[in-house]
Amino acid sequence: MPMPEASLPDRAPACPGPDPAPRGPTRFAVPRGAVDTHAHVIGVPPAHPFVVDRSYTPPAAPLERYVAMLDATGMSYGVLVQVSVHGTDNSLMVEALRAHRDRLRGIAVIPLGLPDKALAELKEAGVVGLRLNILYGGGIGFEQLEDYAALAREMGWHLQFLIDARDLAPLAPKLGKLPVPFVVDHWGHFPVSRGLGDPGFRTLLALVRDGGWVKLSGAYRNTVDGPPYADTVPFVRLLHEAAPERCVWGSDWPHVAHWQRMMNVGELLDLLADWVPDPAARERVLTENAHRLYGFVPEPAGAAKG
Repeated sequence: MPMPEASLPDRAPACPGPDPAPRGPTRFAVPRGAVDTHAHVIGVPPAHPFVVDRSYTPPAAPLERYVAMLDATGMSYGVLVQVSVHGTDNSLMVEALRAHRDRLRGIAVIPLGLPDKALAELKEAGVVGLRLNILYGGGIGFEQLEDYAALAREMGWHLQFLIDARDLAPLAPKLGKLPVPFVVDHWGHFPVSRGLGDPGFRTLLALVRDGGWVKLSGAYRNTVDGPPYADTVPFVRLLHEAAPERCVWGSDWPHVAHWQRMMNVGELLDLLADWVPDPAARERVLTENAHRLYGFVPEPAGAAKG
């Protein structure tokens, strides 16, 4: 059980909140049914404790602000990923999913051995996957990868990995044999300074080509040059070329563990025009691919969002 914030012996550095005035892209129209596949809701201790071994201290990121961001940017759906600072306490995320059953899905972080009832409740709320995370603290590592894969298969879920691409090589043989789909966050959290020929990136590229999914997200984490993140374009284009049907887009809102200039979600959407220049292919990234992975059923024309 995470320790309450008040009892933490050493505070991790605070990071700023997201841009308070999110906007949509200026370079293309967001298609109907678009999905933001990566975001977090964050509570405030002591009601929602932070884990001790975190690497940052975030501001609150309530559900209402996330939904407002979706509306402001023209996104129809969102996927909430259990944030590392809340460890395996998924209660805030589950509460958010239940408040917007038709509009949101969730990726949980759980210990093995949960009772069947608890697992069923997660699925009923809208959880569709499990996250393994070896970055930022507060996550579940890869030591029991096969056990989590077996559980995901039983539940009809997929696996999602927050991992540096440089650490993929020793895991690649196991990942290639998983009985469920897997998704790599932020295209491997890969610093582009290492170049297109880096063994970690080539491993990621091979995994995606052979059946893996990848989130086209987190440009500001991988860039060296900074905005407008042009140095990320060659990498993402190769990933998309490798598996255009298994690429999805995520805002990474509210952009935790980022202390540089805070970008607007509209800027990140505009970057997608460079990452995936073809309009039809870009629409598939934002809609069809994500619908298939997360189980969204587009609402009929004129339907209200839940």
